[in-house]
Amino acid sequence: MPACKTRSDKFPDVSISKYICFVLLYATILFASSPGAGMSAWEHMSFIAVTSKQSSATKNADNNIGGGGIMSNPDIESTESSKPADTNSSASQQPVAEHEADSANENVLRHVSTTISARSVMKPPDSLLHEICFVSVVSMGQFLTLTGLALSVVTGELIGRSFEDISAGERSWFAASYSLTVGTFILVAGRLGDLYGHKRMYVVGFAWYGLWSLLAGFGVYPKTPAFFITCRAFQGVGAGLILPNCLAILGQTYPPGRRKELVFSIFGAMAPAGFIVAGIFAALVSERVWWPWSYWIMAILCFFLATVGLFVIPKEKFVDRMHDSVLDQNRFKFITLIDIPGAVTSISGLVLINFSWNQAPIVGWTDPYTYILLIAGFLCFGAFVFVERKAKYPLVPTSIFTSDVAWTLSCVACGWASFSIALYYVYQFNILLKGDSPLLSVAKWSGAPVTGIIAGLTTAYLLSRVPPSAIMVMALSGFLIGSTLLSTLPVNQTYWSQMFVPTLLYPFGMDMSFPAATILLSNSMPHEHQGLAASLVATAVNYSISISLGFAGTIETQLNDGGKDILKGYREALYFSNGFASLGMLLSLVYFAATWIRSRRNRGAEKEESV
Repeated sequence: MPACKTRSDKFPDVSISKYICFVLLYATILFASSPGAGMSAWEHMSFIAVTSKQSSATKNADNNIGGGGIMSNPDIESTESSKPADTNSSASQQPVAEHEADSANENVLRHVSTTISARSVMKPPDSLLHEICFVSVVSMGQFLTLTGLALSVVTGELIGRSFEDISAGERSWFAASYSLTVGTFILVAGRLGDLYGHKRMYVVGFAWYGLWSLLAGFGVYPKTPAFFITCRAFQGVGAGLILPNCLAILGQTYPPGRRKELVFSIFGAMAPAGFIVAGIFAALVSERVWWPWSYWIMAILCFFLATVGLFVIPKEKFVDRMHDSVLDQNRFKFITLIDIPGAVTSISGLVLINFSWNQAPIVGWTDPYTYILLIAGFLCFGAFVFVERKAKYPLVPTSIFTSDVAWTLSCVACGWASFSIALYYVYQFNILLKGDSPLLSVAKWSGAPVTGIIAGLTTAYLLSRVPPSAIMVMALSGFLIGSTLLSTLPVNQTYWSQMFVPTLLYPFGMDMSFPAATILLSNSMPHEHQGLAASLVATAVNYSISISLGFAGTIETQLNDGGKDILKGYREALYFSNGFASLGMLLSLVYFAATWIRSRRNRGAEKEESV
């Protein structure tokens, strides 16, 4: 059995380099939330108008959108607008016309999607071969998002050996720092995609992801993990830029129907496939060659996808370009459109809360800066709520937070938090206590991609036949049974007796919960906020993955007898994972019952009205 590195009773003082890296990360996160330099300012600014109940207020809105949601020939629009005005019109009518133009501009701005537009505004692929390439390239966004997580979870122990005096809490940052920035940036990235173009943000996201993957490989040279953890966080920024814009690209390309459901199911199935394939690859490279090569190869793949995406992803056709005149009148309009105050306060709150929880297992809650940052995070989050109430184009309108949204996001967060904890600690369990190699440890999950495909196809079949709340119950059942079996896993038991079953069940939890939650949120939101549904779910998923590791790390370090009883610490963390899944299951059952009762009441009311 390999030697186990345990947490000492007294932690060394946090070095100044860690503070510097944290400040650098935090400053870059805030800077990245603005449109920044490198874009050719206003000529690149563009919108996607969302289908809404007020769409009739915009002149020729129906003419701008062709069948299946694809925008019709823009020449028609230009012809309409180029018709000469009535020569009998008087000069006194000009102020009225200007007022109507301003109203039309404001109407377009009011329909800015926070994430994904409800109408397809991309030309569909020209052929089956083009469609296969297109879906493959876009789905790689989901694939590589989970790949980034696998690179640190599977080989975390091998990476940790490259640094001096690293604790278990610091090792958990390898995964937590990545998931933190993925979950934090999704909402802002969706808004940037709406303004600058989702294809452009896809390319920028992969280029950024590739750059920091390249630098993460060089994190092997410093003696402390601070630089590597910082690179992991910046990798997450790239994944956060990619994921919502991939969803937007697919949503814009395909009109509602079976084909769209199939494509999104394939996209969802890439999550377990990405984790397992990348885990096997990373373990193989780390054992046979050198672990930095897994990050350098990742960088090459990211740069390749950024290049291929330029040619494979269709060019976007925007529904309306009246925003150009608005931006010409006010060069600082983007501050309002992107909701910079909301972006700054939300990112600040999410980062500070998450950082304090994941840092606490390393330095302990007795260190003042951990709880000071936690308090500051909650204050920033409170400021975010206040700002969103006043914002003209808020990132997250407070009006959308109904009971349906709260129930759905709570179920998703509980399920994925449970999965995150179980996944991380089972790998530690297998490597440190059972003596498995990283390659053998990830090979034990090799059945997950197969069941992931089955789960994706099953979800596509059920979505049009079963209420989404029922699918959510099925998803939480997968999380609950899987976490229960893993939390009671004996050290010396054979693989086939118990651990094999959770590897088959977890993909059902993952691939069923995301589409079910997206549909539930979509059904509970007004049309002008339809694009927000998928991004809220993605934010809940990735942020819960990160912060739950901080919760579990605190439990582990407090209950492992000062590092002397590693099994007890892991077991308690896995029990906590089971608690999350149990809570999510309870919430999903209550929500299913509530929606079923509501549905019966609505049907009864409709029958009475018809009579």
